[in-house]
Amino acid sequence: MAAIDKVRVLVVGDSGVGKTSLTHLIANNEALTSPGWTVGCAVEVKLHEYKEGTPSQNTFFIELWDVGGSISHKNTRGVFYNPTHGIILVHDLTNKKSHENLQRWLVEILNKDGKDVLKGGDIIDIDPEQFLGSTQIPILVIGTKLDMLDESHKNKTLNKSSTESIAEQCGADEICLNCHESRSLAAGTTDAVKLSRFFDKVIERKYYSRDTGRKYTGSYNPSLPGQYNAFGGPPQASLYSSAHSETIA
Repeated sequence: MAAIDKVRVLVVGDSGVGKTSLTHLIANNEALTSPGWTVGCAVEVKLHEYKEGTPSQNTFFIELWDVGGSISHKNTRGVFYNPTHGIILVHDLTNKKSHENLQRWLVEILNKDGKDVLKGGDIIDIDPEQFLGSTQIPILVIGTKLDMLDESHKNKTLNKSSTESIAEQCGADEICLNCHESRSLAAGTTDAVKLSRFFDKVIERKYYSRDTGRKYTGSYNPSLPGQYNAFGGPPQASLYSSAHSETIA
């Protein structure tokens, strides 16, 4: 049996926004009943069918790297950021600050080593060219805790279109959901389609030629930009050391 190729997707956002519940929902199609606090990084794996239902269909592993959001670990979690093939930015719909902080998460990841290069009052200017286009880092923005909004705020959130949204700035899709509802990402729903489309983009960026649409074969070739990781270097092996992943209740 041929080995199944894989990609690494970072799942980042402030502590308490629901990243662990989200990754469990995506990977297992079920709600997590007793989520804990993630220390370091926890990894969930999803089997994804690339371009399902087409002649190009192929199976891939999606590694979802749930990075702990504690401020105390800001200067050490950079070890999880390389390679990066895709990014899921997670915020709490009931906490506006968690959405504003997504810009800082992007800067932290793109800074490679994860160290805090920004001071409290620094203005963050995101360059859309870093994220737009088939050769750049695919991004998906997910707002959690939709069930905790009242009806008026829920309708406003689902129908909003703001240039201040980080999704708009990065040319990314955005999903708003309730992680405790297993049907939130049910097959065929709009949000499930957005998620599948995002995973396809992540896979295409790493494994497929943007010129021919064909999958790369053979050993790594530095002349093929699609095989480079987010920081311009070749793909690296995943870190599965227990020292990098611990979840506490």
